[in-house]
Amino acid sequence: MPEGTDGLILFEMICRKIAVALVMIPAFHCLVFSQDRADTLPLSVMFYNTENLFDTRDDSLVDDAEFLPRGVRRWNKTRYSNKLSSISKVIIAAGGWDPPAIVGLCEIENRRVLADLAFGTALSAFGYGIVHEESPDTRGIDVCMLYRGDIVSVVSHHLWVPADSDLKDFHSRGILYVKCVMYGDTLHLLLNHWPSRRGGVLAGEDLRERMALGVRNIADSLCKSSEGKAKIIVLGDFNCSPSDPLMLKLTAAELSGGGSLVNMADRKTSGKEGTYRYQGTWEIIDQIIVSNGLLNSSEGLKTGPEHFRIFSPDFLLKDDPKYPGPVPFSTYRGYSYQGGFSDHLPVLLDLELH
Repeated sequence: MPEGTDGLILFEMICRKIAVALVMIPAFHCLVFSQDRADTLPLSVMFYNTENLFDTRDDSLVDDAEFLPRGVRRWNKTRYSNKLSSISKVIIAAGGWDPPAIVGLCEIENRRVLADLAFGTALSAFGYGIVHEESPDTRGIDVCMLYRGDIVSVVSHHLWVPADSDLKDFHSRGILYVKCVMYGDTLHLLLNHWPSRRGGVLAGEDLRERMALGVRNIADSLCKSSEGKAKIIVLGDFNCSPSDPLMLKLTAAELSGGGSLVNMADRKTSGKEGTYRYQGTWEIIDQIIVSNGLLNSSEGLKTGPEHFRIFSPDFLLKDDPKYPGPVPFSTYRGYSYQGGFSDHLPVLLDLELH
């Protein structure tokens, strides 16, 4: 090992690079090189539902009993460490060795878990910062964000919850609003994880409608103050498809200043048929929606429908044992541990700089 302080720093940098390479070897054959994007991805935005990324500590304030060493899932430090490594591998692979500038995440238990992911895995080589707000979800899962500090500066962030709901009566995830600057251009991000439809299509419908109204109101306010030119990205797990009436209503009405919202997932150009597979049917419930200000920008950051994609390399899939075809390689199948990545596939949107 080189001698002196400078030598130690150099040695640590080399070790980090080696760690990244070792993490990526199993996924090398399915990287972005097959998509002819190896040199064009420094500005990508990603969203990923991580499927219950819990630590192993008992939090008395939330219902995390399933994910404890003595819980029904037998969650332990080894499984937790493997899960962190798996999620970091997906993020790095999605960017083709140049990981996304912004990574939205959901089903993260707390800030400590997010820090373990950003600073305790191969992601530490890329200087990610974290944005986290505690949601009043009964299970303790949050919506949060990682951002590359060499590309993105976070100006402000806060958690939005329905104004007509007392926090004592609101037990879901809020909308995480983040204002940031990338290459001198301002972006407004709205990260979502809407209530599940578990128990039937109408389950949680009223609350989903309130979350959709919240997104529209925030976007409308941003467009009003910028004469329709605000560059907004709405991303998340919406627990419904782009053709759902609620999603169509979200993108149909005109915003103040002449702006509107456009669902990129409704114009999907690459990847699997969906991000989540239920009883043999693919659904795109993880989506990215953008404002006209970002679509029609004449300078700075810009994007288009062709830049949306579902990241679906072979290593994120496995044969569905019950229905024909592949299914996301999840950490659990029911209560049976199988050591995969997530039951969702990530979505990405590439941005251009003019």
